[in-house]
Amino acid sequence: MTKVAVVQMKADVDKEKNLKKILRFISQATSRGAALCAFPEFMMCYTPSSQSAAELANIAEKITGEFVSSIAKTAKENSIQVVGTLYEKSPKPNRVYDTSFLINKNGKIISKYRKIHLYDALGLKESRKLYPGSSIAKPVRTSIGKLGLMICYDLRFPEMARVLASSGSEILVVPSAWVKGVMKEEHWLTINKTRAIENGCYVIAPDQVGNIYCGRSLVVDPFGKILLDMKKKEGIRTVDISLNQVQQVRKRLPLLQNRRIDIYANLKI
Repeated sequence: MTKVAVVQMKADVDKEKNLKKILRFISQATSRGAALCAFPEFMMCYTPSSQSAAELANIAEKITGEFVSSIAKTAKENSIQVVGTLYEKSPKPNRVYDTSFLINKNGKIISKYRKIHLYDALGLKESRKLYPGSSIAKPVRTSIGKLGLMICYDLRFPEMARVLASSGSEILVVPSAWVKGVMKEEHWLTINKTRAIENGCYVIAPDQVGNIYCGRSLVVDPFGKILLDMKKKEGIRTVDISLNQVQQVRKRLPLLQNRRIDIYANLKI
């Protein structure tokens, strides 16, 4: 069994204030014996609708900037792995990448993923401020298992979770900022459980709470059992996961093996 920490936070509009909170959470995760600490999407700062694309672009940093470097330094000091997010500068004026990163216990960034599915749906339009990534990050080996990165709205696209699982992911970490709305919490619970069940993997989904977001940060096991639901409270919680569970479920319910990819491609669209 390995312990992971999930942070559910209410991000402030002040980037520096959020960073101080993030560094405290990393230390708390270490004190609780966690091997990895996972944070939600948009942890750098809350972006109200009144904030312009230019103002957000001005806040954004390179992944080598002070924000991520401070997190990497604290991860190294605490000998813990961290999954976090940032608004990353992009080549397009007044647009930023929504980027997640994985830092190992030595403080090195070992994976980076820029969100490819922008949330232009249900009355919101992320593309007014964000710039889409162009690739899926390959799963990477960590001390808790082989890990794949997704972000929030990506959950609604089963192809992405499937390609990560078929590429070796045993754990999907999905930093999120799930917006409140009619049936939105039901969608959130259902989709996280479904991605775990259909791929026989853990889904770790830290979420924003407060502002316009619904909370309910989750950890779901490979058979679809919710191991953690943080409801509406800001804070940090830990949960134990086991790769033996992934192996056992994939053996008993061999969905990845039973796929008929030899036939699927025959359907002409």
